[in-house]
Amino acid sequence: MTKFMSAAQAAELIRDGDTIGLMGGGGGLMEATQLFEAVQERFLSTQLPRNLTIIHALGIGDKKTKGMNCFAHEGLVKRVIGGHWVWSPAMQQLALNNKIEAYILPGGVSSQLMREIGAARPGLITHVGLGTVCDPRLGGGRMNSAATEYLSEVVQMDGREYLRYKPFPIHVAIVRASAADEDGNISFEHEAANLDAQSLALAARSSKGKVIVQVKERLPRGSLRAREVRIPAAWVDAIVVDPRQQSSYDIEFDPALSGELTGEARARSETADHAREVAAAQEAFSERQAVAKRAAVELFNTGKELPVVNYGVGVPDAVAKLIATRQEQHRIYQTIEHGTYGGTLMDGVLFGYARNATAMLDAPTQFDFYAGGGLDIAFLGFGEFDAEGSVNVSKLGGLTVGPGGFIDIAQNARKVVFCGTLAAKGVKLQTGDGQLRVLHQGAVKKLVQRVEQITFSGPQSLVRGQEVLFLTERASFRLIAQGVQLFEIAPGIDLQTDVLDQMAFMPLLAQSIAIMDKDHFRL
Repeated sequence: MTKFMSAAQAAELIRDGDTIGLMGGGGGLMEATQLFEAVQERFLSTQLPRNLTIIHALGIGDKKTKGMNCFAHEGLVKRVIGGHWVWSPAMQQLALNNKIEAYILPGGVSSQLMREIGAARPGLITHVGLGTVCDPRLGGGRMNSAATEYLSEVVQMDGREYLRYKPFPIHVAIVRASAADEDGNISFEHEAANLDAQSLALAARSSKGKVIVQVKERLPRGSLRAREVRIPAAWVDAIVVDPRQQSSYDIEFDPALSGELTGEARARSETADHAREVAAAQEAFSERQAVAKRAAVELFNTGKELPVVNYGVGVPDAVAKLIATRQEQHRIYQTIEHGTYGGTLMDGVLFGYARNATAMLDAPTQFDFYAGGGLDIAFLGFGEFDAEGSVNVSKLGGLTVGPGGFIDIAQNARKVVFCGTLAAKGVKLQTGDGQLRVLHQGAVKKLVQRVEQITFSGPQSLVRGQEVLFLTERASFRLIAQGVQLFEIAPGIDLQTDVLDQMAFMPLLAQSIAIMDKDHFRL
């Protein structure tokens, strides 16, 4: 019996009340778009299936109609356990209005939990999430009043505390890949990442569920080399071929994104990548580039000759671009949580993609590396931080945002550099000539007395012995035992008016407050 079928037929395999494991990243990264749309079309025409539970590790969608937006219908979904929510404003609204049960898990925890479910082990036992919103003492991952269960519990082992993230059955895994042969063996050859496809498939098999795979090509039997097969036919129940499948929503196919270029072709592509980065750097200079220049100083102050680095989304990816324009990638080991090493990182909606990567691992393995202390330094954004040095990126203004890989990364890097602007909403700044001037103060303070939700615990980081910095365009702060200390301000900034008056707490002041290098504020 053939495993190949239409997307509509595959969608009919999903039953009321099923728990569905999804994979993907923003911009269409490894997203089974045709299958997502088939589930939506079935629901809109028949009102079936109903009351699904959806789990996904990373953000999926385009902030409009794709990705998780396909599932954002009242009645279709009962519960969402999402790593990152911002790519689906419609799902965020369902959560805000208590139309669904809304939960979050750290992205790495989510993908690793699928592996544990796949092996029929008693959940995931890890230190990741302790002292954050995922700790049951601080919410247990619940993001609205409709969410009443705890996804984790505190356990003691050898005198230490850990979190046990509880297992649950995965009835259907929806996976995306490049090709399937006639037997159902699956290859990722032309994909821009591996993500957690294997773990999701394993979880569904262990749960006696269904594994549905969307691919672009159907190949003859024997076409795939054994080492090219990432999911064997024995794991697969249904295959949907979508010849329109693309590398991203806007990119049909690019071998640089799938890491397939070698030799002279790769060298030419890397040269073109660098030219694009340099051209982009010629754009109007802003506070974003100033923060990136200041942050880059910390990259080579880790005590490691070749530090292992992670860059988060937002202002931190400007640090990655700066290193690329300076052609200093050879001085670091660059990683992102999607499983990619090296290459030229993409930003914006394509965050998670890398051109001409040097290695692509499965996401659970990458997160294992992070959890084991493999990161020397991480550059991450912040929504807000407080007097204790705790950071919130997971719930802002009442909206469920989710941490993505933030918790896994921030909690485990030896040095964490949080990068962002000091205030928001209406801020007007002027820079580019070696000075920074505030023309209009912002209406929203991001340095608050107490964060709305703890996604990174300042007190816990002190116990772990991490070095923690908060770098903004106006001032630099560090976390010390007594609290958050201000030690540096930008040239042209008035400490009282432009910094202290724009904070909701009074920081500790270093005995001597330095002035940032004026070159950080020049193109």
